[in-house]
Amino acid sequence: MSANPRIAFIGAGSTVFMKNIIGDILQRPASSAATIALMDINPERLSESEIVAGKIISTLGVKAKVETHSNQRKALEGADFVVVAFQIGGFEPCTVTDFEVPKKFGLRQTIADTLGVGGIMRGLRTVPHLWKICEDMMQVCPDAWLLQYVNPMAINTWAISAKYPKIKQVGLCHSVQGTAFELARDLDIPVEEIRYRAAGINHMAFYLQFEHRQKDGSYKNLYSALLQGYEEGRFPKPSHWNPRCPNKVRYEMLKRLGYFVTESSEHFAEYTPYFIKQGREDLIEKFGIPLDEYPKRCIEQIARWKKDSANFKSAEKIEVSESHEYASYIVNSIWTGEPSVIYGNQRNNGCITSLPYDCAAEVPCLVDDRGIQPTYVGDLPPQLTALIRTNINVQELTVRALVEQKREHIYHAAMMDPHTAAELDLQQIWDLTDDLLAAHGDWLPEFARVNRPRQAAE
Repeated sequence: MSANPRIAFIGAGSTVFMKNIIGDILQRPASSAATIALMDINPERLSESEIVAGKIISTLGVKAKVETHSNQRKALEGADFVVVAFQIGGFEPCTVTDFEVPKKFGLRQTIADTLGVGGIMRGLRTVPHLWKICEDMMQVCPDAWLLQYVNPMAINTWAISAKYPKIKQVGLCHSVQGTAFELARDLDIPVEEIRYRAAGINHMAFYLQFEHRQKDGSYKNLYSALLQGYEEGRFPKPSHWNPRCPNKVRYEMLKRLGYFVTESSEHFAEYTPYFIKQGREDLIEKFGIPLDEYPKRCIEQIARWKKDSANFKSAEKIEVSESHEYASYIVNSIWTGEPSVIYGNQRNNGCITSLPYDCAAEVPCLVDDRGIQPTYVGDLPPQLTALIRTNINVQELTVRALVEQKREHIYHAAMMDPHTAAELDLQQIWDLTDDLLAAHGDWLPEFARVNRPRQAAE
């Protein structure tokens, strides 16, 4: 092990996210002199990220070094940590395709990057590229940790563990800690006074405990306060994250299940068959469901980046603050042995005993110089297990399609998706899947490609 870590960032053209992750890492004394190897296929975005990384180093006054690479394997050589953040196919054409083709069949979506037909297609586009990274890692940095920030997180994590079980990997998200901040804000309680424990799968984990530390050192369950606030109309408070998303779906599910889910209402609305229904505009209005939310965000982010990019280039120094992402905790704990606790996505391996052994589970993990160690949870409440399994069905079939190169499992995955099945009949699902596969064309692995869209979508 060298004196300072080498961190490869694959997909470094995601400049704002790169800024947050690298800014966090370089604020840690143990990694402040790290070598940062930035890699992206877009030379313009890579150059912009190099400028931003350099100004982070200047602002912090640290001794880190920055390299840029267009060759993935070269960037990975000798890495201790590999951060991955990319979107295969981008907003245009692939995200647009994932929304517009289903609309022709009357199937509406909100985010479409985790589950549903959009999530399935994104998984088919993404996993082969993650496998290429794993293959390169096996050759040039076999002992590195892969910190994966790519959706669909559960499908990706499962597929990596299925084909490259020797790769040390974790899927990382900010939904657990982010939702804790949101609920603390609703309750007017400082988040540092809240203790929680969550488990499940990515984007469908639930707080098994959510408690407030009292002055005498005891803890009080906060679920009754959350339910009372919802019944009285005080919760959820208007979102400062996104005013289009009032967060009512998750509170309604708390009312029905007894537990609060860790991913947003706009996501959760399309993981279940209950909220987006043809002919039921009353549900859309009642729960404030933001249809086509992800394309709107993409357009806003593109516009925002034009402004941010100009500011980054002109500023002598840039603001560097803590992002609350887990990457820097992992780097610091593995490098120094100083323990930390994160929520990570890894192969279940019996941590959650009521879920399949080989699925990708999200559980509390201890991190130190021995690596990332997921903790035992046991059985989830049966109603949570049942709902999570409906999403695991789709994930498993998508992974099987990829690993076994069986195109028919793509159709099976779409058939099992809760929202898609609630809206479309079997023939529509088959025709829609045909059309999506044809529309994505060469963005997909060869086994998944079809020749042309069917007449039904023309």
